[in-house]
Amino acid sequence: MIVLPTVKSSPKSKNPKFLIYFGKPKSGKTTIASMLDNNLIIDLENGSEFLSALSIQARTVNDLAEIAEAIKTKNKEINGYAYKYITIDNGTKLEDVALSYAAKLYKATPMGKNWDGTDVRELPNGSGYYYLKKAFQKIIDIFKPLAPTFILICHCSDKLINKEGKELSEMSLDLTGKIARYTAADADAIGYVYRNKNQTIMNFNGGGDCIVEARADHLRGKEIVIAESDENGVITSHWDKIFLTD
Repeated sequence: MIVLPTVKSSPKSKNPKFLIYFGKPKSGKTTIASMLDNNLIIDLENGSEFLSALSIQARTVNDLAEIAEAIKTKNKEINGYAYKYITIDNGTKLEDVALSYAAKLYKATPMGKNWDGTDVRELPNGSGYYYLKKAFQKIIDIFKPLAPTFILICHCSDKLINKEGKELSEMSLDLTGKIARYTAADADAIGYVYRNKNQTIMNFNGGGDCIVEARADHLRGKEIVIAESDENGVITSHWDKIFLTD
């Protein structure tokens, strides 16, 4: 028998379990990821090669599948999580990687069994984007259970929107329309990363021209200095402001 609640329950989670952050090139996105303790970076385009980082390279869906299986095996061996955080860097490249998987998904359908193409985006009436979205999400869903927190780094896209009859520039995830909306809706927090002098800032406030949000009280509507460098160029990160200790 279902027992209906009669009083408000306390929050069950205070930190995001799925964080997306995005920014323009050279804004420090991969650098700050490398400074997060016990964070495995799955690097899809060599962004971590010049950093001291806990990272592994991947270029294909098969690479990702092998990495996921290795993490599963390690988790089983230790009866826990081998990594506290898993980060995919980055979302734009993940779309490219997901194309071959999307083709496989389409060919497994009655409509696609005789299709001899390789790029579902070329299917008529834009129908192939459904399979690309599905492939992209399936890859993310493989990794999300493998660590307490999953992070997706994305590039920034400037696009024009019409607001009250005016064309405005809006900064958003550099992902295909429905993929961006679906992935963003699934995230617990979306932050925009930018630099201001010696500081790297993660913005959950928006400022009117940036699509950002957060469910956690300590992030919602905030601009947080995630890293800063001193006069000698030594960088200190402040991930404890994003992921609060228990």
